[in-house]
This record gives sequence, C-alpha cells and structure tokens, in this order.
Amino acid sequence: NNRFCKSWKRSWKILEELNKKNDEISNLTLGQVELRKENRDREIAFSASLVQSGGGDIGPFTTDITLTYKNVFTNIGNAYNPITGVFTAPLKGAYMFRVSVYGNGGTPATVGIVKNGQHTVMAHDVQAQDRLHSSNGVVLILEVGDVVYVRLWSGNWIYDDQNNRNTFSGFLLFPLR
Repeated sequence: NNRFCKSWKRSWKILEELNKKNDEISNLTLGQVELRKENRDREIAFSASLVQSGGGDIGPFTTDITLTYKNVFTNIGNAYNPITGVFTAPLKGAYMFRVSVYGNGGTPATVGIVKNGQHTVMAHDVQAQDRLHSSNGVVLILEVGDVVYVRLWSGNWIYDDQNNRNTFSGFLLFPLR
C-alpha cells in the first residue's frame, strides 16, 4: 500500500511537470505568433516607376509638381500610394529612400525627395543634348504619419517609358522607439 502511494505521488508529480511544460510550450508558441506579427508589421518596402505603359515627356511645368509613380513593383505594407505618389510612414523608424531621374536633354532634369514639405536631397542633370541621368538617396527618421514624396522642379522635364527609367523606392531599415 505504501509503495502504491509513493508510485501514485511520483506519477502525479510527473503529470504536474508535464502540464507545466505544456503551459510553457503554449506560451512560447503564443510568443512566437506575437513576434511574427510584430515582425510582419515591420515589413515596409516599396519600389515604383512613373508609367505603366506608353512613354513620353513629363513637364516642364510652371510650378513644382509631386510625381506619381504608378507602375508599382513592390508595395509591402501598402505605405506607398500610387494615386498620390506619397509614402506615409506607418511606423516610427529609420527609412532609406532612393530616386532616379532620366531625361532626353535640352532641358534640365531635377527632382527632389521631400519630407513633410521640406526638401531633403535632389537628383539633377543638365546637358545641351543627349540623355541625362542622375540618382540620389537619403536615410530619414520618420514618425508615424510623416510623408515622403518626389517633386519635379518647375521648368524641368523628364522622360519615362516601359524601360522604367525614373524610379522611387523606400524601405524601413529598422524601427525606433
């Protein structure tokens, strides 16, 4: 009878340990799901070119205009809007942006990356004839809701076609607290 009680107590203790381990595994699995969701929220990247089909000159205009890059290659996180040409930060963090500009010559080709209405960097080229090409990039610290877009400077024109010569791209490097 005494052996039976000891055996039963040992079995009960093993069962308690198993239940405890099961709870730990369950919590770990829930933690992994939360971590995956948190990481998915941090997946922010886009890349687009100006035209979806056809081609031609854009500009010159008498005022600066916001370019709308309609041919979207990637828009993970849907933070870039191809209708407005505006990227809106969904998360506070350090972001990398790149722009490339192409023109046919005769008139300067100048675009600038703009954050919340403030000019940051520009890509510019000018030649009397032949093709123009330039690119630039910048790392920006953005708060939730900050906007980044590309402006074509007044009096400038660019050219784009199915070769996707003018592009705007950005991605989250890492989130910040």
